[in-house]
Amino acid sequence: MVQITNHMPTAELQALDAAHHMHPFTTQSELAERGARVITRAEGAYIYDSEGNKILDGMAGLWCVNIGYGRQELVDVAARQMAELPYYNTFFMTTHVPAIALSAKLAELAPAHLNHVFYSSSGSEANDTNIRLVRTYWAEKGKPSKSIIISRHNAYHGSTLGGASLGGMGGMHAQGGLPIPDIHHIDQPNWWAEGGDMDPAEFGLERAQQLEKAILKLGEDRVAAFIAEPVQGAGGVIVPPETYWPEIQRICDKYEILLIADEVICGFGRTGNWFGSETVGWKPDIMTIAKGLSSGYQPIGGSIVSDEIATVIGNCEFNHGYTYHAHPVAAAVALENLRILDEEGIVARVRDETGPYLAQKWAAMADHPMVGEASIVGMMGSIALTPNKSTRATFKAEAGTVGYICRERCFANNLVMRHVGDRMIISPPLTLTRDEIDLLIERAWKSLDEGMAEVKKQGLWQEG
Repeated sequence: MVQITNHMPTAELQALDAAHHMHPFTTQSELAERGARVITRAEGAYIYDSEGNKILDGMAGLWCVNIGYGRQELVDVAARQMAELPYYNTFFMTTHVPAIALSAKLAELAPAHLNHVFYSSSGSEANDTNIRLVRTYWAEKGKPSKSIIISRHNAYHGSTLGGASLGGMGGMHAQGGLPIPDIHHIDQPNWWAEGGDMDPAEFGLERAQQLEKAILKLGEDRVAAFIAEPVQGAGGVIVPPETYWPEIQRICDKYEILLIADEVICGFGRTGNWFGSETVGWKPDIMTIAKGLSSGYQPIGGSIVSDEIATVIGNCEFNHGYTYHAHPVAAAVALENLRILDEEGIVARVRDETGPYLAQKWAAMADHPMVGEASIVGMMGSIALTPNKSTRATFKAEAGTVGYICRERCFANNLVMRHVGDRMIISPPLTLTRDEIDLLIERAWKSLDEGMAEVKKQGLWQEG
């Protein structure tokens, strides 16, 4: 058998990758022509490619490497658990210590009324679980007609059939006949792009009140739940106006609508608290977790469920589950990750030190000629690109063209930033130092300068 290693020439690795590896959210023919960037190792806040470039990871992988790369403690825990119990299921009235310990720790960290965990291997699967949980809960309460779940356009809740249906990404809905039945979407609270002449406070209320209008139109007796991210992540790090979440909570309480907080990105310190729900001030009935739960070192996710829901569903057999539910190695690694976040004070440091420092530096990005809005919560931020700050105009180009140009300049300058349309976003490891924050800002500004020059060169600067 031929050994494929990091020491092979980049071109050979790229050719093998193009020949056999199907990438997510990728046009394979374009990737094959261009060749993938081959990442070989990582340490702290940096990843390294096969050409020897040291790259500052401004996205923590995919929003998940909260404690940074290269933590030997997690490697050691995984090895010990693999030697002791590499796998066993929790079906058929069995359990194991990693599942017990992780569940107890999550109950300790979560809001007081959320004390029960149903596991998965990802946030996508967890949101599929949430559909089943919500509908089973209302059926057991004698209200089986309450089956509709309301979400938002441009939200992201995963890539499975259920998760993608809950999400509001048009490109995903166009493939596979989505959404599935009984999923309804209202507009997102993106004031910069959609606020028009309204001030942010007025806009926040208007968007929140769309939920009440949808409930009344669909029927209070048919709406089961509302799902949302505290801060939209993959939608572009959209921070709602301050009026938005209190009104959402009021409406959910008034109509007995379950509130599902998708904490896959916002959870485990990303917003400066353990959970984004705490940051925005609302009380969910279910929280979706993944990503930062293990800092991406193992695939694990889950749903943290309220005492009320767990009690009601506990009276029936919940006919749902996954082979890797509470996988012992993943659970052990997640528990050690939570210990590090807790004992090293990483969450508190984001809240009190590095988060405010990054926020100060990030706000100054709005001074760049191409930046109209700079938004940030904790250690996740975005900038809106525009040719005219005062009118919030779009570019005379297909949406996302300018963002892509700027993203490519970031890669060229050894910085990972992501673009969502013509927004640039960051979500770095929570362990980022002040010096690394300064470097991130320096490289981002340089990349915007180069991106703006390229946009003007291509004649795309005109307003759309």
